[in-house]
Amino acid sequence: MKSAAISLTVLLFLFSGAVAQAPKGKANQSSSPPELTLDTPITLDVTRVNILYTVTDKKGRFVKNLTRDDFEITENKKKQNILEFTAETDLPLRIALLIDTSNSIRERFRFLQDSAINFIVTAMRPDLDRAMIVTFDSQAQLNVGLTTDKTTLQTTVRRLRPGGGTALNDAIVLASQQLMLDQPRDKYRRAIILLSDGEDNLSRYSRAQALEFAHKADTVIYAVSTNITHLETGGDKVLKRLAVETGGLAIFPFKIEDLDQSFVNVLNELRNQYNVLYRPEPMFADGKYHSVDIRVTTAGDYIVRARQGYYAPGPPPK
Repeated sequence: MKSAAISLTVLLFLFSGAVAQAPKGKANQSSSPPELTLDTPITLDVTRVNILYTVTDKKGRFVKNLTRDDFEITENKKKQNILEFTAETDLPLRIALLIDTSNSIRERFRFLQDSAINFIVTAMRPDLDRAMIVTFDSQAQLNVGLTTDKTTLQTTVRRLRPGGGTALNDAIVLASQQLMLDQPRDKYRRAIILLSDGEDNLSRYSRAQALEFAHKADTVIYAVSTNITHLETGGDKVLKRLAVETGGLAIFPFKIEDLDQSFVNVLNELRNQYNVLYRPEPMFADGKYHSVDIRVTTAGDYIVRARQGYYAPGPPPK
């Protein structure tokens, strides 16, 4: 992108904890990315904000024919100038598949495995898209780092076994850390596909911290619930919040056999999005959360689903 502004980069230091741990006999770690710790700097360009978002009508159908002039973006209630706008359908995917392997989903685990494998086969395009496998029970584990190798991903999912508690928040933090490594930030569509009942009883990180990591990784969370009781639980509410705040979608299959269709819905979302890029005015490197709102200005009953803001990097260390 051509811009009169001088590119400004700062070092964003990640929080401690939730680093990649070697899984206990679950998968081969030879292709995993390097571990991230408190002292690992990530260089980010803070002269621009990139947001992917989805527009639907009242019936949930994708709206694909809108242009730059049909949208208005405000940050902290101030209108922003859109520098770049595209209707994205072919951006390379960077997918973190987060699979709940706790005891709470034991009875549904085989269906979950089959659906996850079908998604990998369907969603990933050769030499273009990459995916990772993160599991969580008593702790979050990076089983396979970002790779194009479908066979490795499928074999890893098939070998998983449920057992233990649930560290959902830690899994989101771990996946977000790994997604941050793949630069440049605006050249890929990052998504966390979360398969879980939404329960968490062992995480070191809070839900708010997990969301902060997801925002900093520019990733959208698609939550596919494994709860088939048809009664809303506290976990369902958690999944909805994770999805809404990152611009994703929470999906609740009517029965466990409907998981395949849930993954089809997620893939349709990923292939039918708009992308905008703007330079914040005024621009602050204050480390704070900045709210962003995108709305359609033309007449019609449109629903925009996008992340609700971003965390600006803090000032450079002295």
